[in-house]
Parts: sequence; structure tokens; C-alpha cells
Amino acid sequence: MAQMHLAAFLIAGPVAHSHALWRHPQTQLGFLQPDYYQQIAQVLERGKFDLLFFADRLAVSDRYGGDLQVGVQYGDQDAFRLDPVPVLSLMAASTSHIGLGATRSTTYYHPYQVARTFATLDHLSSGRAAWNVVTSVNNAEAQNFGLPEHLEHDRRYDRADEFLELTLKLWRSWQADALIFDQDAGTLADPTKVDYVYHQGEWFQSRGPLNVPCSPQGHPVIIQAGSSGRGKEFAARWAEVIFTIQPSLSLAQQFYTEMKSRLVAYGRSPDSCKILLAVMPFIGTTEAIAAAKQTEHNQLVHPLVGLSTLSNHLNYDFSQHDLDKPIEAVSVQGMRGIYDLIAHLSQTESLTLAEIGRRYGASVLVPQLVGTAVQVADQLEQLFQAQACDGFVISPAYLPAAFEEFVEFVIPELQKRSLFRVEYTGKTLRDHLNLSDSLEEAIL
Repeated sequence: MAQMHLAAFLIAGPVAHSHALWRHPQTQLGFLQPDYYQQIAQVLERGKFDLLFFADRLAVSDRYGGDLQVGVQYGDQDAFRLDPVPVLSLMAASTSHIGLGATRSTTYYHPYQVARTFATLDHLSSGRAAWNVVTSVNNAEAQNFGLPEHLEHDRRYDRADEFLELTLKLWRSWQADALIFDQDAGTLADPTKVDYVYHQGEWFQSRGPLNVPCSPQGHPVIIQAGSSGRGKEFAARWAEVIFTIQPSLSLAQQFYTEMKSRLVAYGRSPDSCKILLAVMPFIGTTEAIAAAKQTEHNQLVHPLVGLSTLSNHLNYDFSQHDLDKPIEAVSVQGMRGIYDLIAHLSQTESLTLAEIGRRYGASVLVPQLVGTAVQVADQLEQLFQAQACDGFVISPAYLPAAFEEFVEFVIPELQKRSLFRVEYTGKTLRDHLNLSDSLEEAIL
């Protein structure tokens, strides 16, 4: 019987998809403390999660109204974030099995930096590293790196394609058996098994080789979340895990079928990439208690904070539109897939811009699952068996208690149904995800 995969979504700051997270009475305000993150990692590993990963961006938000006031005051998704890679190093030291993923942008980093960072993390975690690939979304990020505006949407993906090509070349510049460590003979490594890459492309040049030997997984697992047409093509070529937000079963099924077909078009097996659907659970001993927890959470969302994050995600200032009218057709250079979902919801549910902002602030459109542990497990099983996903990204409404509740109550129910592992059977993240080195053909 097929079993689902589980990932945990995190941001190294006070907000996740939930903009109420930092305000919630059950949240520990430890966002700047190492033991806070280590505790979360240990909880998730106790639940046998495949991985946790951190989303990231490179700017304080100021797209809404052209100023940082709303985002910083009310705590939108970009109010502040720590660099997730050092956080993962802390988590690696306090765990032994769970996969560890961090975001790095292909627009504002260089392939050599990223290749070195994640190869190092893969070594220090004994093969548990993952890279969440993003192309970044807004002008504030560009301005922090000395550029007047963000690169155009499709050109960001053109750059990202070459970025991945070079990064994989660098990861493979050391053969797996190059290290010898023959102390008697005085031979550290076989130089015939360490290769220059001599890459010269439109966007990047690099001689190589990487100065980090081949890591335990060969290369870290590649995570991606492209949802526009160009983003889906990028994900189909490169991703080994696709993280997606879909507000309904039918849309999730459509996305799943489309992406599996796109994988095949790139000569890849449908099983070479796991599609994980984001959900936000509210669990109670009764359905009424769970519903009350959801209501309490959603009422903590400030009316403008969701629109501030939405403006950042779409690289478009929504402060210039009437809050009491439906969202207008606009041209965005940020996350076009998110805009498509917003427009779809606005039309099908007759939502005003203010209502869109409240919903976006509550969960960034991540579906909220409400009920007892059995009912939440039922909903997960339905989505999984309906071929809407290969598993789930669990997004917390408060921390760390939301993960603790899921691990204590829902995981045993999934295990009882043989839908999820009882114990880890491998040591690396690739083992957990049943992945081989599926990108071997991508750079040939």
C-alpha cells in the first residue's frame, strides 16, 4: 500500500502561512532563540516526518503602499526572517533522521555559493539536505542587491535553468570515490576524479571544481513551488519535491495530473518527483472544539496584513484599489500562479479585495482542515487516495503546539491505516522520499 510523505513548512521568523501565528496564545515567542528551532525539529522527527523546510525572502516588505509600515507593524510574512541555513545547522545537530531544507534564490546568489552551502549541509547532516529553489518575487529584494527592479518573470526562470545546470555540474565535479585519505602514502584524494567544469553561459561563468567533496546524497534534494506556466516547466525539469497550494480537491487533482504529465515529457518517471499539498490543520477532541480553534485563529488576522503579503508576493501594490470591490484584472511580475488562484476565488465566491486580504492573511490560501484527529486523517486520506498529491506540507497555525498536536494525535491515526511510516527505514532524505539521483540527464 502506498504511503504518503509529510513535510513541515516553516519561516525563521514570526509568521508562516498563518499571519496570526505570532499573536496566537499557544505560540512560544522564541523566533530568535536556537532551542526554539531545535525543539520543533525534534517534535517533527518524533513524528517521522520526511523533512522540514524553510521558506525565505531577502527583503523587509514594503510593496503595499510603498512603505514598510503596514508589514512591520502588523507582522506580515516579510516583517523579518533569519537566514535559514544556520538554523538548519542547529537542527541537524539535534536530530538524526529528518530532512532539512532551506530556500536560496537563483536571482540573487551565485551557483558556486549555493553549491558549496548545500553540499556542506548535506555532509554535516549525513545526507539530509534539501534546497528550496526560488527565483524571488519583488523589487525590494532587487534594491537590496543594488538593482533598480526585479528581473522579469520568465527571464528569472531562464536564469534559474542555467543556475541549476551549473550547480549540478559543480556538485558532480568530485566523483563519489575521489577521497582516499591514505595517511601512510600521503594521498588525500585522487586528482583524476576531481574535474573542472569550465562553464560559460548567458548568465554565469565558473571554472570549478567545487571545493567541497561529493556529499552523501550526491546532490541535495531539489524542492520547487512553481505554479505559473513557466514555473511548472521549470519544476518539471528540475524538482524532486513540488510544494503546491491548491484550494480545492478538483484543482489539486488537475495540478497533480498536469505535473506528472510534464515530468514524463522531460523523460522523467512520474515517481521521480513527489507532489506535496499544503494544508493547515486545526485538531480538537471534538469537531466543535476544532472549529472554535480555527475561528479563534482567523479572528487574530489584521485586515491589512494579508494584503501586505499579497502585494509582496505579486510585486504589485494593492493599496491603490478599493477594499470593498472585487479584485481587478492586473498585470503582475511576482507569483503569477498565486494571482490566478486569487482571481479564481474572487470570481467563484464573489469576494471583495478586503475579504481576499483576510483569507490570505489567515493561510495564504492554504486549505484549513478542521476536526478531530480521525476527521483530519480522513480528509488527508481522501486527498491522497484521490490522486491529488503524494503527501502533504503541514503548515502550522501556532508553534510548536500545532506540530505537537499533529504528531500526537494525527500521525498515530495515519499509521494505524498504514498510510504513513511507523519508523524511518533509511538515513538520508532521498531514502525517506524513495528518490534516486533522478536529475542525471538534466545537464547532459
